[in-house]
Order: sequence, then structure tokens, then C-alpha cells
Amino acid sequence: MTPPPVWQPLIDSLLEAVCLVEPLGLRVVAANAAAGALFGIAPEALVGRPVIELASTPEDECLWEDAAAGVAAGAGLQIHSDSFIRHADGRLLPVERRVSRVWMRPGQAIYVVGLRDQSAQRDAENELEKLVAELRATLESTADGILVTDLQGAIRGCNRLFAELWSLPSELLTQRDDAAIHAWMREQVQDADAYDARLRELDGEPTLRAGRSVDRLWLRSGRVLERVMLPQYGRGLPIGRVCSFRDITDELASAARLQLAAQVFESSLDAIFVTDGAHRIVAANAGCERITGLPRDELLGMSVSALLFHPNGDAWFDPVAERLAAAGVWEGELWHRRGDGSTLPGQVSLVRMAGGEVGGGVRHVGFFKDLTETVAAHKRIEELAFTDALTALPNRVMLTERVEFSLAMAQRHQAPFALLFLDLDRFKQINDSLGHVYGDRVLREVAQRLQTCVRQVDTVARLGGDEFVMLLSQTDARGAEVTARRVLEVLGQPFALEGMNFSVTASVGIAMYPNDGATMDDLIKNADAAMYRVKERGRAGFRFYQPQMNVDLLARMKLDHAMRLALERGDFRLHYQPQVELGSGAVVGAEALLRWRDADLGDVSPGEFIPVAEESGFIVALGDWVLRESVRQAAAWHAAGRATVVSVNVSALQFQQADFVERVAAVLRAAALPAALLELELTESILIRDADEALQRLRALDRLGVQLAIDDFGTGYSSLGYLKRFPIRKLKIDRSFIKGLPGDESDAGIARAVVQLARSLRLRVIAEGVETAAQREFLRRAGCDEFQGFLFAPALDVEAFEARTAALLAPAVAALHARA
Repeated sequence: MTPPPVWQPLIDSLLEAVCLVEPLGLRVVAANAAAGALFGIAPEALVGRPVIELASTPEDECLWEDAAAGVAAGAGLQIHSDSFIRHADGRLLPVERRVSRVWMRPGQAIYVVGLRDQSAQRDAENELEKLVAELRATLESTADGILVTDLQGAIRGCNRLFAELWSLPSELLTQRDDAAIHAWMREQVQDADAYDARLRELDGEPTLRAGRSVDRLWLRSGRVLERVMLPQYGRGLPIGRVCSFRDITDELASAARLQLAAQVFESSLDAIFVTDGAHRIVAANAGCERITGLPRDELLGMSVSALLFHPNGDAWFDPVAERLAAAGVWEGELWHRRGDGSTLPGQVSLVRMAGGEVGGGVRHVGFFKDLTETVAAHKRIEELAFTDALTALPNRVMLTERVEFSLAMAQRHQAPFALLFLDLDRFKQINDSLGHVYGDRVLREVAQRLQTCVRQVDTVARLGGDEFVMLLSQTDARGAEVTARRVLEVLGQPFALEGMNFSVTASVGIAMYPNDGATMDDLIKNADAAMYRVKERGRAGFRFYQPQMNVDLLARMKLDHAMRLALERGDFRLHYQPQVELGSGAVVGAEALLRWRDADLGDVSPGEFIPVAEESGFIVALGDWVLRESVRQAAAWHAAGRATVVSVNVSALQFQQADFVERVAAVLRAAALPAALLELELTESILIRDADEALQRLRALDRLGVQLAIDDFGTGYSSLGYLKRFPIRKLKIDRSFIKGLPGDESDAGIARAVVQLARSLRLRVIAEGVETAAQREFLRRAGCDEFQGFLFAPALDVEAFEARTAALLAPAVAALHARA
């Protein structure tokens, strides 16, 4: 779609950068000089590019998905947001963007995208944020809670840790009510009178000048705080006070804990031992003897590094000793080797004893808890949590971890990797025909074959059902292609289970990091989109992701949504193309053809929306509406004395519905239409997909009296044996074989062959797409019975159809009764 010429001078006159984007393909159709300057390229170079190529953030993709969805919904659209664009020199520029939909004329819209450079404003904001962050970091860097007040007690500042230590409600901090904060602090201490007296004592001038003062506060919460107060001076004069608060609750309680430990030392079921400054055992309880299998006299004097070990090596104790020296506590999992050679996993805690210095050394108390059962349980849980129960392959959780690791390695080493999304073709047929147990065996066999296609550093995961993902580490596009071909080759080899041989194919989509996504979700989504495109192109192949795929998928989703709304609103209508008998020139029928005009999309061709409807399954509801409307119109003509056979196309999905015959019968009864005035056109693929089931339905339709025809005959594969068995009344020669008549020898030969075949089977023949008198004359001489096409009339609305065929319907009715 090209905007009117007046648009270019209009947008060129604007100071801000402007691009015009057409709504269906989302491509740039015009840009002004400011846009070219912003992107660093000529404005003409922007024209024709998909707007998604100008995206620099994932949010831009969502923006255009929202924009496209807005068109489908028929709602007004204006989006104002901040984003980034990439300059031609590679820089990312922050911009303010406004997207508006403008109607050029009824039914035809265009998107106007305005962009304003925010670089200078963003630089100023960043500098201000940096200054504020530096000031705040200075206050927050201390390990103590800080409160700064002036001489009158007004709060000039505090840090986060101060609020946490005093459990200050958030509303007090946001309101900055100093009196309320002081009142809250007074309420938190256990002895409020002593707290007030101490504050009055410190408020005196001599005390303020005296320097540092230290005291302790016992809070109602059970916490004990050590308070250190220092005067704050300015130009030699006191201007305030700085109070630091440190939580010493654990420090005071450590002695009590050690006393409690001594009481439970001998009665504990866990192993408890005490070490000297050289980390040798000087005391051990009965539980330690029982768990380790060593008598107490052997335990005494043994070093901790000899009692316990780490599976990863012997140098485990040095960092533990360093941690104990620095923090006074260490926890982790270690193992003990029994005298019989068996090993015992355990949870180990080493804690420095308060006041435990003896002879210049520091004592520690150690706890060892037997984790044999816990380790076994964790191992089983991990297997269930990280692997697929059916195939033993990694599941989505483990795949996520490995993809995140690959992302980190790829960012560090600037190395690409590939993600392959694999879906088995028609796997549902295996489950439906052979059962889920058999299908599970096939999935296990597929998993084993896929693992033979990758390296040890790669990952094959099952997401669920018949979907698999392959993560190829440090692999370029060539390596991904080689692996995809190997997968297709390996899966293409015959499967043999329980004496049954069959083949399994797969469709593979490939996404490359970083070009096709920076996260696992993006890579899987794009690989899935590429796999879906393989399914559309016939399956059993592979395809790399391309950004246009998401746009195409969005367009199909938009079209599907618009179709469903159109059916609800009654926007669909039927036109009827006359079907003319070649011998008499009488109109003997009419083919019902679906037409759709959308308020936003305009006239939409059936070639665009019918494939989307078939893909989404909406074709069933749409086909039912066409059938009802066609029968209703045929009944109206019949009641008016204009009996006309109405021909209706039937999709494969519609024909496969279990109650299709009952639906046709119900529609005929509701409209009181003789069944002979309804003709159903079926494609060859419908008839050969399940010939026995198709034969049963065709016979049921024939018993109703409905006429049956094969549409587009010759474009598919037909078995003459099936054709002979089916109760078919008519063959329709596809327009592709009519276009070259009478000069094209191949088309002429095919047309004659179809006519001769129909005569031998006593079937009538109709040709579609007849546009010239020469084509009609050739078909008449060849023995064709009927034709339709622009030579006589295009598809017409009801009023135009009646006017065009009024004088020709009477012979058609007589011909109909003669055939009956």
C-alpha cells in the first residue's frame, strides 16, 4: 500500500522523525529526512523494510503485536512509549515514540510512527542518578544501623539497617514524622524510663562535647542493641549527633547456647565432638562413637581432616579452617569412611566456642548428622525433578539450567550456539491406532536415536508429548544444519517393534544464539515458529528461524480472529456463479462462493482466509454457515418457482466430522428443500484419506438424495477403483487445465481424458474457469456437459444472479427433472 503523494511533503515538514507503516505487512512505506538523520541512513533506504527490522528491544516486538491485534479488533489505536533504535554506526539511541493509526480513506488505514531523540535528556538523568546513588551508598555501606539527628532531635538521615533493627513501619519512613519515629523507638525498649533518662543525660552540652558514649538497649522484641553515640561538629561547633546501632543479641546468647550444648552433649543422637586449636578431637559423645563406628579412645586426638573427607579431594579442610577463623562457623556436607570401607554422608557444622581459648588455641564444637537416607531421597527427587520419567532425558527444568549456562558461556566467549525444536510428524496416528503404551515405546526409541546425533557437551531434552529440544553448544549454523540432517536420517531408518515395521519422520526448527533470541523462551519460541513452517511445507524437514515468521504467524492469528468476529457480526456473504449446460445454454445450477469484506482489512480473498480457517479448525463453523445459507437460498428460489441446484464446497475437516451426514439432513429438513437441489463438492484428498469411512458417508448422503461431485478433478490422486465404488454424479475439471485450452496440447489431452473417463463411468462433467468462447467450443466438442466461468458470469450476489439467469432458468428446471 502506497500513501498519497501529499503525505511525503507533509512529513518532511515535521521536525521530528516520522515513518509511515502499512498495517498488513508492517513495512515502512515512507520516511522523512529527520528519520533518516535519526537512523543515520537515507530516508529512501528505510522504505520497504519490515518495521520489525528496526526493533532493538524485545518490547518492540510486543508493541507491533499489540498494534496488529488492534487492527484485528477494529479498535482505535495510539501507543506512546519509550524505546531504543539502532543508529547506522551501531549505537543504541533512546527515543520517545508515538504510534498512531490514521485512516486515509474508509477501509484503508496506515500507521504513523513518530520518534524523538532522548539522548541528551537521558544523559542528564543518568548523571543525577549517579550522584544520588553515591550519596546513598555512603550511608548504606556501614554494617551498623545509622541515625543522624540535629541538636533538637530532628532526624536528618538514617539507613535501611536502622529501620530493620528497630522494625520501623514503612509508613513512618515515608511520612518522615520525626516525633512519631522517636515515640516508636521509646515504645520498643523494655525500660522506657531508663531510655528517657539516658537521652536527657546525653542532651547536656558537656556530655555532647565529651565524645564517644556506648550503652546497650534491650528491646521488647528480644533483640539487644549496642548503641554508640558520637557528636557531630560544624566549624568547631556541635550541630548534631550520629548514633550507630549494632545487634549483639547472638553474641550475648552464644554463652547460653554453649551451656545448652554441654547439657545435650551426651544425650544427642547426632555425633558431637570438640576440637582444640589444632583441630584435633578432645571430646566426643556417645552418638559420635555410634555413627562413626570408632571407640572414644580412637576418636580422641584424631584430626577433623582424618575423621571426615570430601569426595572432590583432600584439600577441603584449608578453606574450612579459613572460614572458621574469619566467621567462627562453617556448615556443609562431608563424608566419613568407616573401618569396613563403607562411606557415610553427613551434614557437618563447626562452630567456634565463645570463651573457649585454651593455651593460645580456639576450640570448636562439631556436629555430624547421618544423611544416608536423606541423600538417597534427594537423589531420587533430583531424578524426578530434572529428568523426563518416560525417556530419562533431561526435562524442561534441566534444559533451562543448561541453556542459562550456555548463554553465560556464549556471552563470555562470544560463541554462538543452536537450539533445535523437534516435533514428530503425525505421531497422534500411532497413539490412536496402536495405543499409548506402544506410543511410549516409540518415544523411548526416538530419544535413544536422538542421543546418538549429538556430542557429550550437547543436550537432548523432552518437553512433553512428542516434542523434543536439542541444545548444541558452541555450534554455528553449519553445525546445526549437519545435526538436523543427521536427525532426519536417523529417524528415517525403519522402526521395528513387536514384529511391526513402520517409519517416523520429524519436523525440525532451528534458532541460533544470539541472532534469534537472547533468552531460552525467545529461542524456543522462534525455533517452534520455524518448526511450524516446516509443518506447513509438508513436514519431514528442517528450517532456520527468520524474523518474518513471527510476523506471518501474527498475521494468521489476526486474520483468524477477524474471521471469528466477522461470523458473529454477519459480515460474510455468499455469491453464486451460474453453471450452464453446454448443449442448451440453460442455467442448471449455481456454485455458492464465500465472500468477505472486513471494516479494517477491506475485501479479503478466499485464497487468503480459507487456508487460515482450515489450519485453525474454524473452517467447520464457517462451512456449516455456508451450508445453511446456501440451502436457505436454494429453498427460497424453489418456493418462488426458480428451482436451481446449489453446489456447496465441503472441506476435509468438515466432512470428517462424525455427525456431518446428520447435519446435512437437518439443514435440508429445516429449509424444506428437496435434496436433489443440493450438490456437495468434495476434493479427491477427502475421498482417499479413509476410503472405507468416506464410502459409508457418501452412501448415506446418496440415500438422502443429495448430489455429489468431485471438485478440482485431476489435481490430486484418485484411484479408479474407489471412483467406481463411490456414488459420485459429477466430475469438475480444475481451472488449471482449462486456462491453456484449446492451444495447449497437455491441457487439451487432460480435458478429453477426464470427459472420456466420466462417460465410461456414466458421470457428468463440468468445467470451471471458462473465460473465452474458444474454450467453451472446445469443451462442447469434447463432450463436456456443463461449464462455469467469467465467459457467462462471475460470482454474483442474489439480486444480480436472479437478473442474469431469469430467462434461462426454465430450461434448466426441465433438464433437472429429465436427469432425475
